[in-house]
Amino acid sequence: MKADLVGYDRNGQIVLIAEVKRKTGGSAEWAAKWRRNMLSHGDMPDAKFFMIALPDRFYLWKEAGTVPEPTAPTFEIDAGPVLKPYLDESGISLENISPQSFELVVATWLNSILQGGVPLNQRNDTVNWINKSGLSEALSGGYLRYEVAL
Repeated sequence: MKADLVGYDRNGQIVLIAEVKRKTGGSAEWAAKWRRNMLSHGDMPDAKFFMIALPDRFYLWKEAGTVPEPTAPTFEIDAGPVLKPYLDESGISLENISPQSFELVVATWLNSILQGGVPLNQRNDTVNWINKSGLSEALSGGYLRYEVAL
C-alpha cells in the first residue's frame, strides 16, 4: 500500500499519513469509510495523524489508531482558506487542477508547516485547527515524503 504524502517529525518518526484526492463533495461519512477501507486493505503504521485532503474539505484524524472501522474525523476543515494562497500563487484554479498538481499544492502547504508552523498568511481562526490539533508542533522541523510504500 502507498500513501500520497507522509510527514515525519524531527526524529524521523511518521506522524502524518495523508491521502490527497481530487474528488469534491466528499462528506465526513464518506471520508470515514474511505479511511476504513484503506486500513482494511493494508498494514498501515499507527501515525499520530491521518488526513484526507480534498479540494473543498480536509478531514483530519488525531490518534485514531489503525482498527479498520469508520471513525469520524477529529477535525473537518474548509480547505478554501488553506489552499487559496497557494492556488493564487500558482495561477491554477481548483476547477482545472490536475490530481498531480493538487497533490503538489497540498505538499507545498504541508512543507510550510514543517518549516515554521502555521504560514503567516494563514494566521486566523479559520486555520487555528493546525495548532489546536497539534499537527503544527508534530511536523515542525520534520520532513515530507511523496508516494511512500507503507
